[in-house]
Amino acid sequence: MLQAVSVPLVALLLGAANPLLAQVDHAQSLAPYVPSPQNIVDRMLDAAQLKQGETVYDLGCGDGRVLITAAQKYRAKAVGVELSPKLVRLARDLIKLNGLQDSASVIEGNLLDVDLSKADVVTLYLLTESNSKLRPNLEKYLKPGARVVSHDFEIRGWKPIVVEEVPAYKRMHHIYVYEIGRNRK
Repeated sequence: MLQAVSVPLVALLLGAANPLLAQVDHAQSLAPYVPSPQNIVDRMLDAAQLKQGETVYDLGCGDGRVLITAAQKYRAKAVGVELSPKLVRLARDLIKLNGLQDSASVIEGNLLDVDLSKADVVTLYLLTESNSKLRPNLEKYLKPGARVVSHDFEIRGWKPIVVEEVPAYKRMHHIYVYEIGRNRK
């Protein structure tokens, strides 16, 4: 049985705390690199009701903690999209370290260019403006019943089916869950 490796600890050991790690072309970046706390990741995937065998896409996957959690805890297929080459390498290294190469992967590129049609769940920790830019792609690619989970930032014009407040790092975080087909205000 595989023993889970703590993503935050390993990320720190591999240098994720280095502010140069996440440097990207800010003209293309839709949000700064700020990892979701692990308890928020757990609540996001629980709130999405992720099931074994489903596919989750994490847009702006950073160090891959959502991917690793989805693959380990839910036995889901997990695909991350990340713009920063250094974060892509880190996420891929952590996936390999956890032995999850068959169920988790990372695409290096702009999340606005990715076909999301295979996604059952999409997770986000982007800015509200970024969510607005992404919304047409979510509406174009996602099938009815697919869930979109956003950490802290709403998707304007959509009505969440779940809104949760979760404490982490001395503040309350918000989780918004939307379901395609039930998301219109």
